[in-house]
Amino acid sequence: MAAITASMVAELRGKTDAPMMECKKALTEADGDMAKAEEILRVKLGSKAGKAAARVTAEGVVASSIAGGVGALIEVNCETDFVTKNDSFLALANAAAALVAAHNPADVSALGALAYEQDGFGPTLEDVRKGLIGKIGENMTFRRFQRFDGKSGLASYLHGTRIGVVVEFEGDEAAAKDVAMHVAAMKPVSLSADQVPAELVERERSVAAAKAAEDAAAATAAGKPVQSAEIVAKRIEGGVQKFLKEVSLFNQPFVKNDKQTVEQMLKAASTTVKGFTLYVVGEGIEKKVDDFAAEVAAQVAAAKQSA
Repeated sequence: MAAITASMVAELRGKTDAPMMECKKALTEADGDMAKAEEILRVKLGSKAGKAAARVTAEGVVASSIAGGVGALIEVNCETDFVTKNDSFLALANAAAALVAAHNPADVSALGALAYEQDGFGPTLEDVRKGLIGKIGENMTFRRFQRFDGKSGLASYLHGTRIGVVVEFEGDEAAAKDVAMHVAAMKPVSLSADQVPAELVERERSVAAAKAAEDAAAATAAGKPVQSAEIVAKRIEGGVQKFLKEVSLFNQPFVKNDKQTVEQMLKAASTTVKGFTLYVVGEGIEKKVDDFAAEVAAQVAAAKQSA
């Protein structure tokens, strides 16, 4: 009978997401044969073996790598904030960023296929990810990444591990790093006002129009004069222009000196920013909110029906 070690159990759990004890039983039944144990689990548990892989990963970290003029920014997610402080998870994220920069994978699948070993797992990054799922007990995923080919200078800024920025520039590196810090703080959506996505502009125009209609209704109810359509149109357009200045990088007041805009600061530093990438952990991911009271009520109701 082959000895079943903890690392073997962790590796099988990473591959199948099955419960730890089920993994141990399968390995014992398979006499230590990993492939056979995996087959036993899939037959025995079916879809249950993929339970961890279906859990929402709305926490995580952003990692960056810049070397030899080439860089990368990546978001790696997990289920809880606790895991974001785990050394193995952080090592995985940093390694993934370096692999993106070095190999330029086409997508997340291609990234996972790259050679990498860690914590006794491998030989690919995906194998390490699966192994760490079993070792740590949480799902984790590579969500998104961006590679920078080095045609421009690169400056990065990480605000803790939750916000990451890479700025592409020509000129002074210190000024570019200041811009990266500014982007992390102010979160612009584009370089200039004319690059703001059309759907955001239209949404802001709709909000301004609704506010103007609300003001007109209030004025009518109070017996006050209502502004002309021309004045209302100017107010709406004024609101849109204010919005564009607030969300475009070059027009924003510089965080280190609000007496000048970012554009003015860059001009004084003889520096040109060609683009930026901003990642905020979990942005756009819908987190699951557990309603414990509702869950208990549902279980009680189910028990009454079966009684």
